[in-house]
Amino acid sequence: MPSNAVRWIKGTVWAAIAGGLATAAVVAFLPKPVPVETQIILEGAMTVTVDEDGITRVVDRYILSAPLSGMFPRLELSPGDAVTVGMKLATIEAIAPPLMDSRNQGQARARLSGAQAALRQSTASVERSRAAHRFAKNELERVGPLAKAGNIPRRTLESTELTFHARTQDLESAKFGARVARYEVEIAKAALGRIDSGTHGIGEQVVILSPIDGEVLRILNKDERVVTAGTPLVELADPNHLEVVVDVLTSDAVNIQYGDQVEIDGWGGDRTIEGAVVLVEPSAFTRISALGVEEQRVNVVIKIIDDDMDKSGLGDGFRVEAHIATWSSEQVVKVPISALFREGRRWAVFCVVEDHAELRPIDIGERQGLEAQVLAGLKPGETVVVHPHDAVLDGVSVVLDN
Repeated sequence: MPSNAVRWIKGTVWAAIAGGLATAAVVAFLPKPVPVETQIILEGAMTVTVDEDGITRVVDRYILSAPLSGMFPRLELSPGDAVTVGMKLATIEAIAPPLMDSRNQGQARARLSGAQAALRQSTASVERSRAAHRFAKNELERVGPLAKAGNIPRRTLESTELTFHARTQDLESAKFGARVARYEVEIAKAALGRIDSGTHGIGEQVVILSPIDGEVLRILNKDERVVTAGTPLVELADPNHLEVVVDVLTSDAVNIQYGDQVEIDGWGGDRTIEGAVVLVEPSAFTRISALGVEEQRVNVVIKIIDDDMDKSGLGDGFRVEAHIATWSSEQVVKVPISALFREGRRWAVFCVVEDHAELRPIDIGERQGLEAQVLAGLKPGETVVVHPHDAVLDGVSVVLDN
């Protein structure tokens, strides 16, 4: 082979080797794609809730006390025992000297006058509650057909139904109050009759009757002893007529309205109990958090709306977890909270566009849990980087981190 040809071949080989080395060097120094985690933007329903622990309590509780001083025998009742209207609960036996002095006579007459005044007041309360219940019933009958025809919002019907339910419970509560006042009058008359008749021998008794159908919550005086007038004896209530009290931050309370729907769980059962907000108390209080921070909080009262409460096992003073819905929408664009970061005064995300990261300022609205509502800047189906780290920059090449 001619020497010129050999030299040409060698030159070509060395040129190829040099070109390969140069290419390898260039590739080696090119920036490598940054591994990232991504998530696709979705559209769907979103509900914002205020989540706090709460305590159940009976709506109407009655503490029966001794109408006059005397000997109180040992009480045979126990917590949880069922009671009915007019059922004999206890007796107060006379003690001769204290029952006949002028002081006790004046107290008995004053107690009768007070009981009669309370009866008149409770009777008026029943009439007011009955009128409010009648109005709420008529309003529900008027609003129902309008809601079915689509002439008014569904929330108006729900609010009207809740008002009717609350007025029904208020009427029952007022009737219970009137019944209690009526029995207080009878007890006061019995005590005054014994004084006016001048009899106070051994064996005289004042019988304490149950004013309601319900259960014994607590025994406040169990053993036999001498009691003075006004000594608490037994506490009664209807354990199936419960409500929930939740204390929330005042900054959350301003977004809670009458009628807001509530889901109650964490009470030990395997289902969620429905409720509705009936009152946000107007006065807040200060509480020290577990971290030692002073917090301004306010009580929110929730009415339980459940037909199977008598089967739930819930009682007075039980702990529950309440989720109060303050905002909801059926169709919103949602972005993971982990994808958000601040860019100046605005929120921003990194979108993945053709294997590159693109800085995208966005506007967000409501936030709940791990998601936020997107008002502008993103569309469903776009891909964003979640948990972006320092290596993720605008325009950098990215690759899915497996």
